[in-house]
Amino acid sequence: MIDARRLRTLRAVADHRTVTAAAAALYLTPSAVSQQLAALESETGHRLLERHGRGIRLTAAGEILLSHANAVLAQLERAEAELAAYTSGAAGELTVASFATGIGLVLAPAIAGLARSSPGIRVRVLDAEGDESLPMVLDGRADLAVAVEYRGAPREDDQRLARVPLYAEPFDAVLPIAHRLAGAGRIPVADLADEPWIGPYPGNPCHDVVVLACEYAGFQPRLVHSSDDFRAVVALAGAGAGVALVPRSALRGMDLGEVVVRPVDGVPATRRVFAAVRRGAEEHPLIRPVLDALRVAAEQIHPGGATSDG
Repeated sequence: MIDARRLRTLRAVADHRTVTAAAAALYLTPSAVSQQLAALESETGHRLLERHGRGIRLTAAGEILLSHANAVLAQLERAEAELAAYTSGAAGELTVASFATGIGLVLAPAIAGLARSSPGIRVRVLDAEGDESLPMVLDGRADLAVAVEYRGAPREDDQRLARVPLYAEPFDAVLPIAHRLAGAGRIPVADLADEPWIGPYPGNPCHDVVVLACEYAGFQPRLVHSSDDFRAVVALAGAGAGVALVPRSALRGMDLGEVVVRPVDGVPATRRVFAAVRRGAEEHPLIRPVLDALRVAAEQIHPGGATSDG
């Protein structure tokens, strides 16, 4: 009999590529993870892992077992959801990981709505960058993520996760107020090819969006200044330090007196935001109301699921 807990350990090692990282994600010691993996290999009669550089990777047998593990774990999530629904467990706490703008834009309004519609549900919020929240859900550190698309993100057909699209928003060009293109109605990204750029650090999903937009326009941006805080990005642009692309919602409430904000011409840079849970858990009586509340909040902010780029 294969122990489902060991399947979760196998998946964590496949995701994190080292025993140490998997142990940290699962709140176990590395020795405990190694013991569970050894027991799993004994249960299956196959070698499941092999050394690869400084990390480890799954063998062919390990990959076969992992594909079944994803299906088994999703079915267990469904079983827990149905049992919770049977006992009408629409009361309790769940943890939601979200990037900061997502918290302000959709998660906080969703929590306010839940206080009226489902007062028994308590939401614990963790501020996490868009590329951090999905691993937190997969590792069990969060029940739900508000995340964004990024390079290396799990694909939409990933069997470990169920997604609910929330909204898409464009990035606007932010220029110094005295910039030569400040009077333009729309800014072609290609016209900014020779400018110094201000943007998020590599690893931040917004960094990927900016770089891809510039690549579509035919150049690599010369990132001179880096900050994950968009208020700092706008302040640097206002000081004449460079140009930037910033998500439209991140500009709300900022002092824009020293910059010019213009929509982008051509292929727009876009941030796509979605909610994600472990597959099988989407109908859990604590999770379904939160997903519904997030969808309502997103619809109120972005009718139709996306902002206009005009």
